[in-house]
Amino acid sequence: MQSCGTYAPTTRALVSLLRSFARSFFAFLLLLVIVFHSSVAANTKSDLVGELMLAFVEQGDTLSDIARSYNQGYTEMRLANPAIDPWLPQAGTDVIIPSLYILPSVKTAGIVINIPEMRMYVFGTSTRENSFEMSTYPVSVGRQKWGTPHGAMTITMKLEDPAWYPPDSILAEHAANGDPLPKVVVAGPKNPLGKFAMLLSEKGYLIHGTNKPYGIGMRVTHGCIRMYPKHIKKLFANTKSGTKVLIVNQPIKVGVDAGIIYLEAHPSLKENPGDLASRYAETMRLLDLQFGSDKFKLRYLAVQKALRLENGIPTSIGVIGDNVIR
Repeated sequence: MQSCGTYAPTTRALVSLLRSFARSFFAFLLLLVIVFHSSVAANTKSDLVGELMLAFVEQGDTLSDIARSYNQGYTEMRLANPAIDPWLPQAGTDVIIPSLYILPSVKTAGIVINIPEMRMYVFGTSTRENSFEMSTYPVSVGRQKWGTPHGAMTITMKLEDPAWYPPDSILAEHAANGDPLPKVVVAGPKNPLGKFAMLLSEKGYLIHGTNKPYGIGMRVTHGCIRMYPKHIKKLFANTKSGTKVLIVNQPIKVGVDAGIIYLEAHPSLKENPGDLASRYAETMRLLDLQFGSDKFKLRYLAVQKALRLENGIPTSIGVIGDNVIR
């Protein structure tokens, strides 16, 4: 399985797993999933990266605090934990850290950003033959009226301590809201670009940091890709001008791990809505595209349940070949 170094378990994660194990049968089941997936990953090519984890709410935590501690975005944490009050969660409550992902269905090169998932995948080469290394980061993307553009582009320029020159449209928006902006926002703590920015070949759009990290993982930008400060710092240091960037719209992803087929479903973008029937048809299309030449068996109720939940967690829905369906 491809490595996902960004998500090595932290001390807090391990402590939370043990504590939750003692309290909850659900935690026991999740731990089994983690151990099984990790053991398979060591020996088998997989379309999945990362691992599910459990945390627990400490006194005074919000879901945003926990998301930031575990390199998650707010929305993916909210979808994985719909029963938890995001701003006043009860101390000691178990929280799912949804850090297991099916890779986007694209050629694995450069930077891939999946808008509905609000997540970036960075692919690089490995020293081992026929393998690659990758990292994944939560991002913020453009809200509905300021959508992030889709398609293939490149990094054209890298800027450290960038000044921000708001376009006329943003200046007008802020003025209308009684919050006027200067024509130039100099580098510093009030600059929304943060300390690092990378210009895209799509004019006017950037991948950059932020001075408001608790908004990561939401549709809150004017179309740019926004990252946690520590993540953009790492990406900036390891990315060259000319790097390929592909921005896609894949609310539904399918993949296989050790002969088991998984489905990962996210809510569709509001500007591209789809009902259950259309999402089901899209899932069947993706399965046929990826596994059409192989025999596969599905648990159709599991497919429908995953599409209804839209919680972003890879779910077992069937098997490849002669494997026994579970």
